[in-house]
Amino acid sequence: MKSNLRTILYPVADKIEEAKQQLTQTAITQPALFVIEYALAKLWMSWGVRPEVMIGHSVGEYVAACLAGVFSLEDALVLIAARGRMMQKLPGGTMLAVRLPESAVKPFLNDEISLAAVNAPSLCVVSGTHEAIAKLQIELEKRTVACTPLQTSHAFHSGMMNSILHPFTELVGKVKLYAPKIPFISNVTGTWISAEEATDPNYWAKHLRQTVRLPMHRRTVENARKNFA
Repeated sequence: MKSNLRTILYPVADKIEEAKQQLTQTAITQPALFVIEYALAKLWMSWGVRPEVMIGHSVGEYVAACLAGVFSLEDALVLIAARGRMMQKLPGGTMLAVRLPESAVKPFLNDEISLAAVNAPSLCVVSGTHEAIAKLQIELEKRTVACTPLQTSHAFHSGMMNSILHPFTELVGKVKLYAPKIPFISNVTGTWISAEEATDPNYWAKHLRQTVRLPMHRRTVENARKNFA
């Protein structure tokens, strides 16, 4: 079933609640995030504000890669739409933001709980089955650790994504990939992406499964930028 993002993002009055429900579906959410972020970037660029370096969180890295010329807008939209559809078909899951450093979160990880993101020195996100994350939240609250469930339909960047890695890799392999013309941060490594990574279909599969890693220190970013090739 095809959907028109424009009517979902800008619904008429009697379709607002329906649009809200649609936007909770991964198959719709991910393309919506991409087009909004891409449109905002292009708007700023039309005003003469052009990026020297970029960073995007999860789907946002696709926007950065597209702006950097790694893939065309048309191909990026195909990949994002397929990515969302593949994820939508997976069993549902939960994500939980936790006010702890990575080292303190690691002991709680297991086959049902993955480290989905390291967003700051003391802010991580874990991802997994509804039951496992619910138990973890109770345990963390007993220890007076601040934690907040995220509004997601699935356990992104977790082991629950494993079954779609191969088909997604095959799909990316059909798309022409180019070395980036503008440096951007890799979510997989937390440093500047290399041309080899950007043009490797396996990288984009890792990107949907592995931990999102943002650079923790400005010095790291500055040093990495000097080494960008």
